[in-house]
Amino acid sequence: MISNYSDLIEATRSQEEPQRLLFVFCRAELPDDASAEDKAAFERGEGGALTPVICVDKTPEEAPEFEALKEESRATGQSWDVVFVAAMSGRGGTTPSTDEVQQPLTMMVESIRLGHLGNYLPLDSNGEAIDLS
Repeated sequence: MISNYSDLIEATRSQEEPQRLLFVFCRAELPDDASAEDKAAFERGEGGALTPVICVDKTPEEAPEFEALKEESRATGQSWDVVFVAAMSGRGGTTPSTDEVQQPLTMMVESIRLGHLGNYLPLDSNGEAIDLS
């Protein structure tokens, strides 16, 4: 069971093949056509839409600590509320390259835009797994 970023990194290290992590940082936003009910719920921290604002791939060795990843993301000037993470396995002992993950990362961004979140690990700004259901 993965309950935080540290658990995720530990899990990647136990895999037979090297891993590359895909990150999509999202900001919670209220759609322009939101009703008064939607606005009230959003102010309580419920509802809204998740808009991808940053995406990046890293090996577990490049991002062993969540705090460093968080600081790097903040340096972009983009605020975010949740980061979705997926892992991509290598083959034959070789870690997937950044070029190899571009299409899966693009598909991940589009999937999140469409609200299909089940295949990804959502983490809050402290690196703790969250339940979005």
